[in-house]
Amino acid sequence: MSRGLRLVDAVMFAFYLVLLVLAAIGGIRSAVWLLALCLSVVCAVLWVVARLELGRSFSVGAQAHELVTTGLYRRIRNPIYVFGTAAFLLVLLGLQGFPALVIWAVLVPVQVVRSRNEERVLAQAFGAEYAAYRASTWF
Repeated sequence: MSRGLRLVDAVMFAFYLVLLVLAAIGGIRSAVWLLALCLSVVCAVLWVVARLELGRSFSVGAQAHELVTTGLYRRIRNPIYVFGTAAFLLVLLGLQGFPALVIWAVLVPVQVVRSRNEERVLAQAFGAEYAAYRASTWF
């Protein structure tokens, strides 16, 4: 496995960028619209940072390679899910359409299930070390 980004990352980021461009060129020009898109970009940057910090520990399915506890992971157990989901929500708000919110409503439960699966795998693999890490993070 490489330390950098992989194909799955490129696909997700490309999908996000397509939505961002659609929101930017077709969106409603208001303060809320602009704030949503700006915050979305900030979240997307943090999403990429979190993914890069995870490095070789990244996997599409829940696996326990190593316990990453530095950088964004120092305070947030799942920054990829947090910032990725927020980036998508905010860009979808920029699109300001009901179908966009339906997409997000499907995305959140999927991310919650994935997060719980990962936590179960990490707890089994790292035991007390993971429990201590979990107690030291926000969510």
